Amino acid sequence: MGVIKAAIGDGVLTFLWVLCSSCIGVSTYLISSSFGVVNEMASLFITTLIVFVIFLMFGFVGDALGGAGFNPTGNAAFYAAGLGHDSLLSAALRCPAQVAGAVAGSLAIMELMPKKYHHMLEGPALKVDVQAGAIAEGVLTFIITFMVFVVVLRGPRSALLKNLLLTMVTVPLVVAGSKYTGPSMNPANAFGWAYLSNTHNTWEHLYVYWISPFIGAILAAWIFRALFPPPVQQKPQKQKRN
Repeated sequence: MGVIKAAIGDGVLTFLWVLCSSCIGVSTYLISSSFGVVNEMASLFITTLIVFVIFLMFGFVGDALGGAGFNPTGNAAFYAAGLGHDSLLSAALRCPAQVAGAVAGSLAIMELMPKKYHHMLEGPALKVDVQAGAIAEGVLTFIITFMVFVVVLRGPRSALLKNLLLTMVTVPLVVAGSKYTGPSMNPANAFGWAYLSNTHNTWEHLYVYWISPFIGAILAAWIFRALFPPPVQQKPQKQKRN
């Protein structure tokens, strides 16, 4: 029952994530237009604030859903690092739930968003050759996963500071990867948008948006565990009887 509940929570959270994250570009445009902002750096600052609010909000929502997640590579990374409570069975159920939530979120946002803003709802798309795209997704996912481990497990206790640090890491990575793969750094999110364009069953999609990110995330988990091994718990010694 706990595994089913976790999978449902992941599906719901991923659905909400795709809905909200897809609106970042439109929200930035509307806020910038309302304030007459034409400076690219000012628009980037607005985007950063929106991402920070979304991260903060999803932290609370995820906790309310029992520790739900919206990224399959995150589940795999924590499992590879020996952290969390996932088993192979729970991981096998949570990933399809996240994919289903992403597909539902992509379909929903295309219906809810006015058509004049549809051109701002483009999901991750390969803009370079397949090999370069796979390397980009792998490297970006490695960096974001390693930094998530550092911030969440070794960073400040304050939720505000944690989310601020995650935002300051995520936004530059998204900007850096925008000329390569979108980027995604989230196979479920990429699948949701690829499903709309009927490219979800291609080798390019599997290689770039699934295989490479999983490799990057798992490598990040192993390296983090090697650099920051968990403390060894010493077994209490039994007192010898006289």
